[in-house]
Amino acid sequence: MNKFGKVIDINISEKKGVVKHPIPKGEFRENHGLVGDAHAGEWHRQVSLLAQESIDKMKASGVEGLESGKFAENITTEGIVLYELPVGTKLKVGETIQEVTQIGKECHGGCEIRRLVGDCVMPREGIFTKIIKGGLVKAGDVIEVL
Repeated sequence: MNKFGKVIDINISEKKGVVKHPIPKGEFRENHGLVGDAHAGEWHRQVSLLAQESIDKMKASGVEGLESGKFAENITTEGIVLYELPVGTKLKVGETIQEVTQIGKECHGGCEIRRLVGDCVMPREGIFTKIIKGGLVKAGDVIEVL
């Protein structure tokens, strides 16, 4: 298993159920998540991560116009097979330490991605974390499996 990866993008949305948009860097607060993001808060799915490799699989199936944030992920990654990480795994992402709390999720009925493209890889290959140590994360930052 690859121990290192990198951050491709940080994505945010001010309300739930919509596509996120990229931002230059994100401030991640301990036991909260991405400051300003609708999904942040004191629960087990503070931050969502999805690998660029998963997005590329969707592109390869003929889906056009897919870029970071379309799957409502906060952090788009590269180089680590996220969905193979066991729950409880700790990741150093930029200045933060995050703990994997959930692999995949049930897709909700009002999912904009499924409506637009007919399928969504997030429920199968996305992961969720909680913030153990806060800090800044930006595109190009290293991700290390601790």
